[in-house]
Amino acid sequence: MKARNFHFWILFADLVWIPAAMVLAWLLRYGTDWTGANAQYIHTTIPFVIATWFLWDLLSAGMKLDGFRRGWWFPAVVTELFLALCCLLGILLACGYLLREYASRLTLTYFGLMLFAGFVLIRYAANLLLRARYRNGDVRKAVIAGSGRIAREIAIKIQRHPEMLCKVVGFLYPQDAASDMGFIPAVPASTRTLSALSVLELLRTEGVSELILALPKVSTPEILNLVARCRDLGINVSVVPQPYELYLSRPDLLDLGGLPLLQLRESSQTAIPRWKRTADVILSVLLALPAALIVVPSALLLRLRRGRGFCVDTRCGQFGKPFRMFRLNVDRNARNLPRFESLLVELSITEMPQLWNVLRGEMSLVGPRPEPPERVRRYSEWQQQRLSVKPGMTGLAQVHGLREQHSSEEKTRFDLQYFLRPSPWTDLSLVLQTLGTLAMRLLFVPGRTGPASESNISGQALYNVFDTHFMQESVHGAHRSQPSAD
Repeated sequence: MKARNFHFWILFADLVWIPAAMVLAWLLRYGTDWTGANAQYIHTTIPFVIATWFLWDLLSAGMKLDGFRRGWWFPAVVTELFLALCCLLGILLACGYLLREYASRLTLTYFGLMLFAGFVLIRYAANLLLRARYRNGDVRKAVIAGSGRIAREIAIKIQRHPEMLCKVVGFLYPQDAASDMGFIPAVPASTRTLSALSVLELLRTEGVSELILALPKVSTPEILNLVARCRDLGINVSVVPQPYELYLSRPDLLDLGGLPLLQLRESSQTAIPRWKRTADVILSVLLALPAALIVVPSALLLRLRRGRGFCVDTRCGQFGKPFRMFRLNVDRNARNLPRFESLLVELSITEMPQLWNVLRGEMSLVGPRPEPPERVRRYSEWQQQRLSVKPGMTGLAQVHGLREQHSSEEKTRFDLQYFLRPSPWTDLSLVLQTLGTLAMRLLFVPGRTGPASESNISGQALYNVFDTHFMQESVHGAHRSQPSAD
């Protein structure tokens, strides 16, 4: 099944579920009595079903709601569906009021709940179907030619897009000037050195159907010869454009009489939309009161225990300007923290005082996490793009489990991806994912005997991500992300 057909079948299942959800909502509201006045109410739901078909088709295309096109990540799937359904129901209620089409509000509430549950289950069932195909080996096998960050990034991206039905079975990379190739299989094994002539035999033995070139130089005679032989054998060849910094551009492929031309469209990262500051102020004010009810007693208790309730760190904000970032006075890296302080760290309550930084305009709710000046001074020119916007309390990198001990380059990848598509929906989705993560941590708070450990995607773990049950994914992500922390 091709990826584009897979997206179509997800949408088709959604459209089939919409009338079924309305029937269930009607039954929950009126029961099984199909006579009298209740029978008349059925006709009032038909316009809402038709409008839902039309609106959901538009929302699915605009927001990419199939759940896979941005990579399978269950918390993101749930939050994006929730936001889209809130928008859908709001439009339905407004149109019903303006057109004077009567429908029970309770029925529409049940309808929304049924839609949400069904859409989530459809995507979960699709994920189960894909997992079954992976277990049965009904997937294309790919080998990546390369050994650096780009090669690892491609492997991770393919792993997060199960709808591609593609599995990375190994890596090829040049060993020396003689262009011998080393092969590292996906399952840990000894490294073998192969001549370029024996690479084809290796690909044929492994049943590889695609070769992905992620090398700095792909125009060497050996690589060109390998590509020509692969095409003769029916092995597809894909090329990652170089240099690596182009990864975060938005490309369009042009065909100029058979000459492929990759057109890069850079987005402006300094022109932050006006809605972002407005949303920061409104949400910060709304969160300030509940946050104060937690932070103030915690700070008083920490003052009694440690002599101070708050601590101040110097961090670099927009354009590298230093500012004072506030947090509760807890040593997050200490071993054997008291249970109370450990709970503050696990639930990221230590970071709540940064709402004050948001209100002062030094930070945003969503954005790259600020880093200390000594680390910023070591930024490459590419990494310095993180400083073009205000730092945030949470962000795409933190939601995906990257924190202070991860490299700035790893976090820059996610942060700049966020810059390319800034939207209120993305910000709301990340905030909801953060709140969901905190809720998961509240239910599953692990024992803390030392510094917080992080999950690095490497080795065998890279190839086990897709086989993890979605609930395990959510719980594990909750404890590795710490979205509001570094």
